Amino acid sequence: MARRRYVARGVPGGYRIRDNRGRRWWGDLYELCPDELVEELNRGADPAKLTALMKRYRALKR
Repeated sequence: MARRRYVARGVPGGYRIRDNRGRRWWGDLYELCPDELVEELNRGADPAKLTALMKRYRALKR
């Protein structure tokens, strides 16, 4: 299995998504692990689906 580009990492206060190729953080800090968002980023990154998932995980934060 190839190494994944995007992975969720635990940080103080929740989770952040790490871009291994770009060697930087991607997106916001999430309280719950954004598994579906990470899977979509690694799969094909459909913009409409990414937007919906990001809104969903942001709403869980409030």
